[in-house]
Amino acid sequence: MKDFQNQIAFITGGASGAGLGQAKVFGAAGARVAIADVRPAAVEHALGELRGAGIEAHGIVLDITDRAAYARAADEVEARFGAAPTLLFNTAGVNSFGAAENTTYGDYDWIMGVTLGGVVNGMVTFVPRMIASGKPGHIVTVSSIGGFMGSALTAPYSAAKAAVINLMESYRLSLEKHNIGVSVCCPANIKSNIAEAMHTRPAAMKSGYVENEATVASLHSIYQHGMEPTELAEHVKRGIEENQLYIIPYPEMKEPLRQHFDRIVESVLPMEADPEGAKKRTEALAAWAADRARVFNKDS
Repeated sequence: MKDFQNQIAFITGGASGAGLGQAKVFGAAGARVAIADVRPAAVEHALGELRGAGIEAHGIVLDITDRAAYARAADEVEARFGAAPTLLFNTAGVNSFGAAENTTYGDYDWIMGVTLGGVVNGMVTFVPRMIASGKPGHIVTVSSIGGFMGSALTAPYSAAKAAVINLMESYRLSLEKHNIGVSVCCPANIKSNIAEAMHTRPAAMKSGYVENEATVASLHSIYQHGMEPTELAEHVKRGIEENQLYIIPYPEMKEPLRQHFDRIVESVLPMEADPEGAKKRTEALAAWAADRARVFNKDS
């Protein structure tokens, strides 16, 4: 996709940070924008900014973990713009920092519920509608550099972001036949207010971490040096134009990622360790792959 004029974009987390950056950049490129966010006041403020810039924008207050509400939001977007989105941005996510051994069920339920579950809900809600429209489209999900490796301080977040990367790789393979591109954006540091995400945590989901205004201030001291959301969104726009699977506009991460994946590849046994077994398994997998579409694909 190279022409964004009159495309319909649905953006979760669209009232601030990376999501609002996407709304500004794609709105300026001519897209009609729907922003979804759990914070009503933030939605209204963002709409004022977008409309003040001449962008056609619609706002929806949405808890992306609520599947019924997500379906209603999709209906609302179609009613407002007359069609299903051609651009889907799964951008919303939450994080909290603490030692892995202190993580509670509440931490997992909240962080993974929003950061992974919200993406799942976006895909299951919108992908069938995008396919049914018959129009070319593109999906961008925001993961994180943290999704490529574990972290002692962000275990649920890193796990959720790892799953998001894998999920987008799978959808990329599956949606190509429908002329729908899929990208996963993996930022390092963004200038955003994700440090304040704790204020949206449901009271019932108790944390094992230290969460207070001092920890928020500490995180802000890091995030204030992050990439500007509109700059990141420009990279995302180029990624869509070039149909990239991975969008990682952080040159300082190339060497750490290389070292990380080199360690993984180096841990694989050499072929001479088990040539016969490797041959047998490879041939069996190839035979199964040749027949799997007939067996598993309901469209076959």
